[in-house]
Amino acid sequence: MNNFSYHNPVRIVFGKGSIAKLSKLIPSSAKILITYGGGSIKKNGVLDQVSKALAKHTVIEFGGIEANPQYETLMKAVEICQKQSINFLLAVGGGSVLDGTKFIAAATKFTGGDPWKLLSENAPVEEALPIGAVLTLPATGSEMNCAAVVSRKSTQEKFGFINNKLYPQFSILDPETTFSLPSRQIANGVVDTFVHVMEQYMTYPVAAPLQDRQAEAIISTLLEEGPKALQNPSDYDVRANLMWCATQALNGTISVGIPQDWSSHGIGHELTAFYGLDHAQTLAVVFPGVCQNQFEQKLEKLTQLGQRCFGLNGNVRGIAHQTIEHIANFFESMGVPTHLSKYGVDANEAAKKIEARFAKRGGKIGEHGNLDAKQIGLIIKGRA
Repeated sequence: MNNFSYHNPVRIVFGKGSIAKLSKLIPSSAKILITYGGGSIKKNGVLDQVSKALAKHTVIEFGGIEANPQYETLMKAVEICQKQSINFLLAVGGGSVLDGTKFIAAATKFTGGDPWKLLSENAPVEEALPIGAVLTLPATGSEMNCAAVVSRKSTQEKFGFINNKLYPQFSILDPETTFSLPSRQIANGVVDTFVHVMEQYMTYPVAAPLQDRQAEAIISTLLEEGPKALQNPSDYDVRANLMWCATQALNGTISVGIPQDWSSHGIGHELTAFYGLDHAQTLAVVFPGVCQNQFEQKLEKLTQLGQRCFGLNGNVRGIAHQTIEHIANFFESMGVPTHLSKYGVDANEAAKKIEARFAKRGGKIGEHGNLDAKQIGLIIKGRA
């Protein structure tokens, strides 16, 4: 096991009726900007619950944050925060709203020029507004980490950033808020969570059996509960388990002391930037391709996952190949296609665009640092 330092300050308030506790979690003197997405929280009653809980607080609303939060939209919220002297942000929604809110928190206090530098140049976050969250779509784990990903429409770019000042002070997780999600978002959440685990697990062994088994426990739970959520969206226990899986997948516990990959995310971000695919859709396409391209490097972990989570037997290489097939089949069974043609994207065109972008940036990705632009192009072509 590698050396590590771990700290996570986020308070999780979990369970039905938890939104009512908001008034005790945010200082009474706070001037709050509530951020949300397309307005579903108005239809499903979540915003009413939040408003009731914060009836004695000063609140301003900002809606319209996209499924892939756009820099241009978020900067409008930054302007509001600065003009209205907002001193607390409450994100009500899924990972995209949370990610966008983290950017708003950092950009509002940024003094180094264009806040896009926070993403494109990794400019330091010296100060940020405090954040709280009410999660309504479990997928990204953003409710219990300090990372965010933001897109910029004008340049067709998508970047992430990480900073310890962007941890939410608290996150409320009420599974009942997820009952009204459409099947596409349910499926996306499961796939997103699955690949988050894989980016930390599917590398190579470093004698960390506890982290391996924690990761495998999340995967096994997703395999069991994911299909149930599509069949019965209002099953509280199923939705509670999926919600907690998403949080556990990316709050840092399964990644301590082990190598990580994240190449599927890096490549997938480009598919979103160029073609507008959902984040989870890009992961469903790219991850099997990365496993195939890096088959020898990931052989031991592919075999281990196949044996422990898919119950596969046989020779090592056979199990590893079958594991990749089982993963892709699971994504397909959840209704998330694993080939670009299903999304109307030409793989050869996408490969050229994405290969050129990685070539311009230089460097290599992957846990071994051996995925260059050419290999990335081959991965995309292979997902036609």
